[in-house]
Amino acid sequence: MPGQPYPPPVPSEEPRQRLHPLSPMLKGSRALVVIIAGLSWQTLGRVGFGRFALLVVLCMLGYLVIAVVSWYNTGYHVVGRELRIHEGLLWRRTRAIPLERLQAVEVVRPLLAQATGLAELRLEVVGGSQTEAPLAYLTVADAAALRARLLALADRAGTAGSVAPQPFPDGTPAGLPDPSAPPPGKLLHTVVNRDLLISQLLTPQTMFLPFALAFVVTQFAMDITWSFIAVASTLTATAGVLLQPIRRVLSDWNFRLAHDEVGLRVRHGLTETRSQTVPLHRVQAVGVTWPLLWRGKRWLRMRLHVAGYSAAETQNGSQSDQLLPVGDLPTANRILDDVLPGIVIDALPMTPPPRRARWLNPLVLPRLGAGLADEVFSVRSGLLTRHLLVVPYARMQSVRVLQGPLQRLLGLATVYADTAGGPSAYAKDRDLAEAWWLAAQLSDRARTARTTAVTPAAAPTPDGGSPEADHPAGPDSSVPGSM
Repeated sequence: MPGQPYPPPVPSEEPRQRLHPLSPMLKGSRALVVIIAGLSWQTLGRVGFGRFALLVVLCMLGYLVIAVVSWYNTGYHVVGRELRIHEGLLWRRTRAIPLERLQAVEVVRPLLAQATGLAELRLEVVGGSQTEAPLAYLTVADAAALRARLLALADRAGTAGSVAPQPFPDGTPAGLPDPSAPPPGKLLHTVVNRDLLISQLLTPQTMFLPFALAFVVTQFAMDITWSFIAVASTLTATAGVLLQPIRRVLSDWNFRLAHDEVGLRVRHGLTETRSQTVPLHRVQAVGVTWPLLWRGKRWLRMRLHVAGYSAAETQNGSQSDQLLPVGDLPTANRILDDVLPGIVIDALPMTPPPRRARWLNPLVLPRLGAGLADEVFSVRSGLLTRHLLVVPYARMQSVRVLQGPLQRLLGLATVYADTAGGPSAYAKDRDLAEAWWLAAQLSDRARTARTTAVTPAAAPTPDGGSPEADHPAGPDSSVPGSM
């Protein structure tokens, strides 16, 4: 009727798309090898080679049938500003991932995926304890195009419908080039692989390896009661200690960092290549670490804290949060200036705790510090391995003042600045009056930064809403002062 408003447009639902037909075999190849190895250990000597080969063929056929049925019932499509994933045969499950919660997107290519020309797309969302929507596997071109489309939708609040994949700033199509090539955009830094190898040799695990091997050989030579199993177990434990530096070398090999209008572009990896895109307004904090054995070369490493990365993802050696695996201070300052403009690591203001805090921190007190810069809150800590954490005011979700029984006796308190899914920056053992003043300053500056910042999309809270709607009074509304 005339004068009656038109109904809101309904998002067009595109047809579901399936994963690549080779996906079931790639995802189940490891489990299939373990099953066949288990059968060979228990069965080969009993039934003979012919029957064993027939049993293996039957197992593979059975697995293939199940894998094909599972693949046929798995699909994904974009509806409005949601990515929906459907899976399951007997128990159907549909996951809807709101794209405004999207924090980062990775294109991962394990060794078998590289051999078959496929890739896995991983989505990290705020508040997630693990990768929310791993799509394994797609062709490389489809994975890169879907990544560009999802990032475009996530950064265009209120825009529904499809967005065509855009070319990269250097004119490269929306595919995924060779990981050894520089990522598109302005190249910020390339890590020299030689420095990466040396940095992992300068770790406690590798430094103590010769002593561990000498101990094993000496014990085996002097004590004939040492069995082969005991020696093998000791060597296995030693290999386990070395696993972390080896993983880091394999993960950070050919590390490339670039910056364009989309955000940070990161590529790295040897046996498993990763291509990651992180919008800068999703960055919650930046961490800087100076390991003890690296100080002779004046090296450090930087981590990029993004809400959504699970602890397992960042601790199992995959290093999805690396910003600079190894480098010097000028390089770190140059990279940090692109992530947090105007921030210089060695120029951040720092004030130590009062002298009476030495009763609680007898050794590390000279290294403790906290400071308020124009745009960020920074804290430092650590004795042998030194740490610095830089948190923009606009990313703070709450501010807390905590005081334990010993702190109460000494008139001290600790101030925490929490982020959405990222680390908490804490000023440890401050004077009580200073702690309350610092908490008030953090609350005011966070509220001001979040209301004046101009970003493509407001940083969502863990429940997916906008921070302004959920915290209209700013972080100072949650300064409990637990005393």
